[in-house]
Amino acid sequence: MTKVVLPNEVLIGEVAELLNAGREVVMTPKGNSMLPFIRGDVDNVRLRKPESLHVGDIVLARFGGRYVMHRIIALDGDMVTLMGDGNLQGTEKGSRSEVLGVVVEIITPSNRHRRPGKGWLWRKLLPVRRYLLKFYRKWNKLFGKHH
Repeated sequence: MTKVVLPNEVLIGEVAELLNAGREVVMTPKGNSMLPFIRGDVDNVRLRKPESLHVGDIVLARFGGRYVMHRIIALDGDMVTLMGDGNLQGTEKGSRSEVLGVVVEIITPSNRHRRPGKGWLWRKLLPVRRYLLKFYRKWNKLFGKHH
């Protein structure tokens, strides 16, 4: 398989078209906003068009012209609120129609496939998340981020 790196605007536009056509898409997310559950530029995710949305789902959305892959922390009618697992504050809000896909599988470099959980415990740990993430980053620095 050939790896091609495309700018987000091009890549996500293509991903959105494939998802809208009912296809599943595997892509490599960027950034650290979903640590420790998705490691940017390391793990791959399998996405599909969502049939329904639930608090705890990890989704790819385009809110305000910006693409994000974060977890749903609240649903209120047509409004969706997202927050990255690796973030300590800050949320994004948009409409359900701006959610492009839902993560149905996380694939590690060792080809381990796992279904994402709903993150309920991690969300409850928000007050101490800063310390857990600091420990996680130090652990990875010592023992390698690909484990």
